[in-house]
Amino acid sequence: MKKMIVTCVLLGSAIATAFSQHIELKGVVREVQSNEPLAFVNIVLQTPDSAFVTGAVSDDNGRFAIPKIKPGNYRLALSFMGYKTLYIEVAGLTKNLALPDILMEEEAVGLDAVTVTASATTSWIDRKLIFPTERQINVSSNGIDLLQQLMLSRILVNPMTREVSIPGGGEVQLRINGVRAEVNDIVALQPKDIIRVEYHDNPGLRYGNAEAVIDYIVRRHETGGNMGMNLRNTLPLKTWGEHNLNGRVSHKKSEFSANYRLHHSNINSMWRDNEENFLLPDGAVLQRREAGEPSHRQFATNHLNMAYNYLNEKRMFSATFRYSNLNQPYFDFIGRLYNIAAPNDYVQMVDRTKENNHNRALDLYYQENLKNDQTLVVNVVGTYNGAENTRMYQESRENQLLTDINNIVSGNKYSLIGEGIYEKKLSAGSLSAGLRHTQSHSDNTYRNGHASNTEMQQGETFFFGEWKGRLEKLDYMLGAGVTRSSFRQENAGSEYSYYTFNPRLSLFYPLSGQFSVRLKASVDNQSPSLSSLSAVEQSIDSLQIQRGNPDLKPFHRYQSELNLEWKKGIFYVNLQGRYQYEPSSIMEEKFWEGGKIVQTWNNQQSWQCLNTMLTLRASPFKEYLQIFLFGSLHHYVSHGNSYRHVYSHPYYLFQLNGNYRNLTASFVWQGSWPQVRGETMTGLHPIHLFSLGYKYRDMKLEAGIYFPFVNDFRMSTENWSKYASYRRVEYNNSLYRTIFLTYSWNFSFGRKYQSGQKRLNNADEDAGVMKAGK
Repeated sequence: MKKMIVTCVLLGSAIATAFSQHIELKGVVREVQSNEPLAFVNIVLQTPDSAFVTGAVSDDNGRFAIPKIKPGNYRLALSFMGYKTLYIEVAGLTKNLALPDILMEEEAVGLDAVTVTASATTSWIDRKLIFPTERQINVSSNGIDLLQQLMLSRILVNPMTREVSIPGGGEVQLRINGVRAEVNDIVALQPKDIIRVEYHDNPGLRYGNAEAVIDYIVRRHETGGNMGMNLRNTLPLKTWGEHNLNGRVSHKKSEFSANYRLHHSNINSMWRDNEENFLLPDGAVLQRREAGEPSHRQFATNHLNMAYNYLNEKRMFSATFRYSNLNQPYFDFIGRLYNIAAPNDYVQMVDRTKENNHNRALDLYYQENLKNDQTLVVNVVGTYNGAENTRMYQESRENQLLTDINNIVSGNKYSLIGEGIYEKKLSAGSLSAGLRHTQSHSDNTYRNGHASNTEMQQGETFFFGEWKGRLEKLDYMLGAGVTRSSFRQENAGSEYSYYTFNPRLSLFYPLSGQFSVRLKASVDNQSPSLSSLSAVEQSIDSLQIQRGNPDLKPFHRYQSELNLEWKKGIFYVNLQGRYQYEPSSIMEEKFWEGGKIVQTWNNQQSWQCLNTMLTLRASPFKEYLQIFLFGSLHHYVSHGNSYRHVYSHPYYLFQLNGNYRNLTASFVWQGSWPQVRGETMTGLHPIHLFSLGYKYRDMKLEAGIYFPFVNDFRMSTENWSKYASYRRVEYNNSLYRTIFLTYSWNFSFGRKYQSGQKRLNNADEDAGVMKAGK
């Protein structure tokens, strides 16, 4: 977007300084050609480095006033739908100032900055621009902390794992200056380097099937760099911990960075209770109950990212190496397996799993800014994923082994992802087009008394074009893509090749300066995973086996969404309704075969989900207290070839953030979030915690307690199959009422400037291995 910079140099006086707390900045906004006043123009007062200070909106006469400004240097940003964004530098403000009439010029393209609210947020048809306030930056120790302070609609941040999700599931992409990032990269961000957060709540086709994209726009060092650490651990120390170390050094146009994250846990007080109901071929019913005993789980995940970045005025190049490892030597469940009809009829049960996975990726990226508002982006990523999984399941009575299952799986997967995107801004709108191809090869070996080997090739090519335009006050985004999906499994006679059409339409209409409405409809392509396509089977227990299905086919997901947004003063309201329909959706099924119950996947009749979501946010005491309420109702209809299940469940989230000077306090209560697919309902334990923190310069110390209001921590899963249903609850007594400590230290050195935005990032982290277990 073209930007106009106007500089106003102010001369202060010592007398006016005494009244510094009452400085007022005011003015009138007019249309440059007609000289008519412009109402509902968004006026944002920023610091020189773009941090949000306060805001206002022009009235019917185009007038605005910003009172109670402290002396200093500022920048005024004015934006309005269909007009060029205007910036006014205000240097040396020490007394009341009435600016001369501010003239805004109509934007020929008229697509991008459509302001809906008089706050730190600017809304576009596909995204929101959020400018963090100075206080939000000061009380945060990393990028995830800042995201929790912003309280974005639909965005859920797990306060334990720091994972980011949305209600109802779906992919949430995290990015830094356009680059696809991981949670540990966001934790490594220093809040004072974050200029703004771009929340793509309506992502375009270039982001694939992502439901939301959160892009942190940050500065980087021209010389010098920054270093930091974020350490979090429970008491006792071995129970659970997450630690992040990061560093970044810049020299002229080059930048080198590294990031390491360790997540570990060692628990000896977890167990599983499981009730199973089997409908036997002769019509009889067998009911079993697994009564768990305290068992052991231990794991450690390691993530390492190293990157080089080069940037000048016209082009950008980056090379990133990523490595991650999951080492889980113990994931054990032991107990007794009872026949409910005859409690004295029981066996001892042992279910032990070991897992060791390694993922490596090399990401090469190049961006060229061409003449006449054109951009060309090329991204190539190569990945190699290796997986080792071992499962031992035994049933015994009086030291006599009745069932002995040993599944050993080893696999390697290689992927190459290439993508190119072209963008062009025209007088009537904006055009983007791209081509992406993914090619994967997996080679897996399964051992269970005998060895089976699978070699699979999977490819997907996606070509898209997208246009953004405006008809008077109506913004629209129209796109279409064509996907070719292919699959072949060696020595199994299984293959497919399909072409699908993927249209997408978005409409955005601002009804007033505080209210807007958006409508979206799309058709996406969903391909089966390589693990579900494997032509192998593995034993689960004495009655059940799991089998892949190489005959699975891709399917479509149809989605429509209506979004209403309103903000005024300290209040923000967002109401959203979403409907998803997936005919021929890939879901589970069970049946009897050869005296065993077979669990597999198939293209079923359909899957439907209707979500209604309401977000309420308020700041009753400026930025010292923020209240966030989120409620939703999820209605599922899962229609299989031989079953139909309907399930509804509400979800809620309450968050309270308080801060005063260097002190912070937070309370989170997040309800259970069940999800239904096929015949299975999975639900997480409600999350609640309380924490207190103190920040001194570049250091922050925080203490809190997880799950203070419960006597245990549990995760529940239900299956409603008529042949083999179950209700499983996993308990963990090491996490409830657990005290945790967090220490953060970040510092920087050298001058800063805003780095270029990398537009793409691709990765393939699926090992393509099918694992069996309860």
